[in-house]
Amino acid sequence: MSRVMTQLMTAPTSATLGMEIPSPTQAVWHLGPLPIRAYAMCILAGIVVAVWLTQRRLATRGAAAEVAIDISAWAVPFGIVGGRLYHVITDADKYFGAGRNPMDALKIYEGGLGIWGAVALGAVGAWIGCRKAGVDFRDFVDAAAPGVAIAQAMGRFGNWFNNELYGAPTDVPWRLQIHEWDQAAGRARLDASGAPVVLGYFHPTFLYEALWVLVLAAFLIWLGRRFRPARGQVFAAYVMGYPVGRIIVENMRTDPATHILGQRVNTWTSILVFLLGAWLWWWFGRRSERPAEPLDADAAAVADGAGPTSHASDRTAARSTDAEASADLPEPPP
Repeated sequence: MSRVMTQLMTAPTSATLGMEIPSPTQAVWHLGPLPIRAYAMCILAGIVVAVWLTQRRLATRGAAAEVAIDISAWAVPFGIVGGRLYHVITDADKYFGAGRNPMDALKIYEGGLGIWGAVALGAVGAWIGCRKAGVDFRDFVDAAAPGVAIAQAMGRFGNWFNNELYGAPTDVPWRLQIHEWDQAAGRARLDASGAPVVLGYFHPTFLYEALWVLVLAAFLIWLGRRFRPARGQVFAAYVMGYPVGRIIVENMRTDPATHILGQRVNTWTSILVFLLGAWLWWWFGRRSERPAEPLDADAAAVADGAGPTSHASDRTAARSTDAEASADLPEPPP
């Protein structure tokens, strides 16, 4: 037994085996005078995927192809502004006070978008877009929820490029290598020999969150297909589901953050958002309105990568009066 224990104690660990997830050493490239930032590219790619998936999901319910783009033209700018506002408000010490430059609050490309602000203000933009397009707001957010989750996963890889938002030091096989980072230059600091300086090895919390929201996106799609919940409940499930993983990941992170009663502010926000999602699930279910049946031909066309069939527009026209009437948000219960 003692020999076995000795072997276990002296067995090579992931540190000695050199097993780890590498991090990029550069997050900014220049095309002439134009900087190309990995963080911005990840956010942009996520937006494109989210709009595309939302368009596909709306098309299976008879919506015109351009509706998702028209509504997203309102939702995306509102979401970006909301995400940045939330980040700046909750991390105000990074931008205001002694030795700080308030103008840095405008540098979105350097990272810093709070998902809570993005979803909240993005929903306001989507509501405006839905009113203008004559689309039921609940149908749109149900269609958009999985795409938003996927966009979040893609956006987290922007944090990976920036070598930021990692967890505690660790020696697990999937540990993340982090470099000492020059934020202004957008690259790792170099030692005297010109090699990137390694800060250490940490939990890849960006990856944990990315995997969680991808699982959540798959669950939301399955939920809508398997049970056809009431209008708005798929979105409510997203609002409930994301905070569950975020609370776990948030408490693994070691980056500076504002604390309230010993907890990071994003942990408290996650709890409140979960409760809001539970209330939305109850409220939308209380109305007991089911979404329109998916169009079988369009669903097949989507699976084949083709566009919606012609009878989708006929159904859209037939439902236009009802859609216009239901575009407003429901009034709260007395």
